[in-house]
Amino acid sequence: MDLHLPPLAHICAVTGRTFAVGDRVASYLATGAAPGGLARFDVDPAAGAGFAPPGKLVCHWVQVVKERSSEADAARLLRLNAENLFLTLADPAAGSAPENARLVQFLALVLERKKIVRPKGRTADGARQIYEHVRSKQLYEIPAGELSPEFFLSLQEQMGALVGGK
Repeated sequence: MDLHLPPLAHICAVTGRTFAVGDRVASYLATGAAPGGLARFDVDPAAGAGFAPPGKLVCHWVQVVKERSSEADAARLLRLNAENLFLTLADPAAGSAPENARLVQFLALVLERKKIVRPKGRTADGARQIYEHVRSKQLYEIPAGELSPEFFLSLQEQMGALVGGK
């Protein structure tokens, strides 16, 4: 499953300030904000504390701006596969967003089946499932939820937005 997303913007969508290497940036994916479906908004977390993207929010995450790479590497980074999306959304340093919980749970299941992550049990309180990323050996705590028909129905719209459905 490959997703094609716009790259990190050079400027903040709220203030218009140029991002520098090392800056933290909050990225939002929303549907219905632009023709063609999916739109990305990159915002300085301090300036956009109450930022709400136009359209319906699909997911969001926080990342650190890194040194810009060559054009060939930039094209490669535009392809966001299930593993990269999982690692971005489940990153403990990025924090967790409630609207991402179902998507992260689903991606963990997909990657477990592909043997990219391994289940390692639950947290002491049982509220989170622990997964180990096989290549990096990093542990990720994912909200543990019941995989009911309601879970998959609610996930369907979010996944449709990401892979080009309705």
